[in-house]
This record gives sequence, structure tokens and C-alpha cells, in this order.
Amino acid sequence: MKQPVILNLSQITKQFSSHSHPAVEEVSLTLAQGEILGLLGPSGCGKTTLLRIIAGFDQPSRGTVEIAGQKVADHRSCLPPEKRNTGMVFQDYALFPHLTIAENVGFGLKRQGQKVDRQQIKQRVGEVLQLVNLSGLENRYPHQLSGGQQQRVALARALAPQPALILLDEPLSNLDVQVRQYLRHEIRHILKATGISAIFVTHDQEEAMAICDKIAVMRQGKLEQLGTPEDIYTQPTSRFVAEFVTGANFLPAKRSGNLWQTEIGTWELINTASFEEGELMVRQEDIGLKPDETASVVISDRQFLGREYRYCLETPSGNQIHVRTTSSTQLPIGTKVKLLINFDTAQIFPVNGVKPSLSNPVSVAI
Repeated sequence: MKQPVILNLSQITKQFSSHSHPAVEEVSLTLAQGEILGLLGPSGCGKTTLLRIIAGFDQPSRGTVEIAGQKVADHRSCLPPEKRNTGMVFQDYALFPHLTIAENVGFGLKRQGQKVDRQQIKQRVGEVLQLVNLSGLENRYPHQLSGGQQQRVALARALAPQPALILLDEPLSNLDVQVRQYLRHEIRHILKATGISAIFVTHDQEEAMAICDKIAVMRQGKLEQLGTPEDIYTQPTSRFVAEFVTGANFLPAKRSGNLWQTEIGTWELINTASFEEGELMVRQEDIGLKPDETASVVISDRQFLGREYRYCLETPSGNQIHVRTTSSTQLPIGTKVKLLINFDTAQIFPVNGVKPSLSNPVSVAI
């Protein structure tokens, strides 16, 4: 059954007077009930500005914002944040240090202006604290909790009023790696248990893919690609997405008939596009290494990452290629290697990087 639309953004643009280019430019997307959307991109790409527009902290210069079927913002009017039926989880938690955990979580219930008695507030606080696995800590203060626990309190506070939409602004960036990995699972589990839609802002590709149902990749204020984590990773529609999300390698390539010539080999493609110069994209994990004294590619560095090795290779022209292999592939620095490329996943991008060919390499002639 098709879920109702909770968020609808139409041609959202935000122009700050002090900047020549819009911070957000003509972004349109929809979010269904229960979906988690990740806003992913490098610093300064506009993802936090877009989140602030949805939350009501900034007003769009053009376009409209609709939440649960109600228009809450356009260039003429802007409904304040407290009237938008949204919850916000900030990067720095934004908990009240002088209030207990129970009082922090119950704060949003009192702000609504509804007639809710103390017993109802206590019951709801207990429900959400149990949901975020913090039962029994009601009477503690924020400084008595770990960073991960404080972030779960912030999430509980946002969930308590049962909003239509939860907005999370890089909520895990202040935590150490192990806590972040644990909370990824916890946040997704909690949001899915409540059925509340959410927007998760992050610059961490792995984080976005682990938590979100859909990912919107942003670049210079524009929406570069929108899709499932699988689509974004396996079928990037631009060189920027391929590089930012997958950390792929790119090799200059020239077309000669059905062949694409690179400094590491010549690749044949079927039904290629019409451009004559491009870049061969190969992800790090899609390259195998085979020692070969006649090869022209040399291992210049090796990093042990636990379950895998990350190799840095140098081509004859001085270009670098990065490869990830299992820990069973252990080759010393200085080894000459032949590259074994997975033809099913490589793609050709035009020089401008806008749109890849729909075809994949199918054979190689060295």
C-alpha cells in the first residue's frame, strides 16, 4: 500500500544577499510516511540550509515546503518551527543542563500548549525513554550521561510529541567511532519502530547508507542524485557522486571505435555514448591484484585496516589508483602488479562528468 506523503519540497531556492550563488537551488523531492531520507554531501553543499528551511529557521527565496499536506513555507510566508509538527535533533544535543532527563524529554510536551496533565507527561516520557533504552535514568542530569546517551535523550525529546517529521542535523558527528556505529543501528531501529519519517543530514557516506532508505546527494546547493543507497552506490549518475560516495578511481580514456584506451589497458564497450574522451571509473573493491614483473603498475603504499588492505598503486604517468582487498591478499610495497578489473561494475564518464554511459566494459585487450 502506498504511504502518504509527509514532506513535499518544490523548487526550493535560498539566496543569501552576501553570496553570488544560491545556497540551495531548485531542490524538489518528496518523503513518504515512515521513510528515512539522508541529505549527503561535503561541507558547504547546502544540506544544513535545506534542513533549516524545512524546520522553519530559514525562509526559502523561492519554492514551497509542505509537511503532512500543509503548506508551511514559501517566499511570502513562513510558519514558525514550533507550529510545523516537526522534531529536531541537533549536532550538539542542545539539552538543558539544569533539567533532569525526564524534564528534558517532557519539555516539548509542555510547549505544545495542550492540556496534558503531569501523569500523562510522565507516562509519555517513560514510553520514549524505554524506546531509546534509557529507562531508569529519568532523574539524572545531562552531564551525568555519556555522549551517546545524551544523543538518545535528544532523540527521545524530539519523539515525545509524536511529530510528523524528525530532522537530525549530523547527530553522530561528535561521537567516537564505536559509539557512532552502535547508534546508527539504534537510530534506524527507533525511527522504524515509531513509523515517523525522518531526514538525516550527514557528510559520512557509510553513515547515510547504513541508516537511510533514500539518499539525496547534494553539490553546490543542487540535488545531484536521489535514490536508494544501492542505486547511489552502484549506478552513480555523475562523476561527483561516484567519487564522493564510492571513492572510486578515475582513469583518463580515449575512444578508438569500440575501444577505450587507458594507460593500464584498452577496454571494449558495447553501445557506448558519442563522446570521444572520458574517464574510466572503477571502484576500489572491484580491482584484484596479481604480481607480475612485466607490469607497469607498482604498489607504492599499503595500509592494514583489519578485515582488509588498502593499496595505493602508481601508474607509469604518476597517477594513483587505490585498491581494497581482503586481508588474505598481502603484497609488499614495490611489487609490480597486473590489475584484474571487475568489468560488470566499471563505467565510462564523459570529461564533464555529468552522465555516464549506460554500458559496461566487457573485454580487455592489453
